[in-house]
Amino acid sequence: MLFTRRHTIVKFFSGLLVILLLAGCASTQNVATRKQERLAAYQALPPELKVAVDQGQIKVGMPMDAVYIAWGAPSQTLQSANEGGEAVTWLYHGGYVQETRYWGRRNLHYDYDPRTYVRAQVVFMNGVVKSFQTFPEPVY
Repeated sequence: MLFTRRHTIVKFFSGLLVILLLAGCASTQNVATRKQERLAAYQALPPELKVAVDQGQIKVGMPMDAVYIAWGAPSQTLQSANEGGEAVTWLYHGGYVQETRYWGRRNLHYDYDPRTYVRAQVVFMNGVVKSFQTFPEPVY
């Protein structure tokens, strides 16, 4: 029984660590750092887009560099094409820990497993935002 509790605790904290690492990717390099990294692109933005970027927001018509500064690097990049031209889709992943309960021989056991999901999608056509969506954390 001690092994089961210890195993559950280790699994919980491992899952928590994965979630923190996923979240850390977005927070370790904040907007100010990314602005310095792509200063020329930031300075070339019109004032209304600079305000949006500074607030971590994106808008249709924004260039890729502005989205990078506002939201950071995507978790995944997809390429596609249609009659309108080449499209690039950036996916941003989020994470959470899912609790699973089950009965063992004598008592209730808990497992905590890290899960990821797509929390946002940005579609670019010709280097500018054509559309974007955000998704809620899944309910289990």
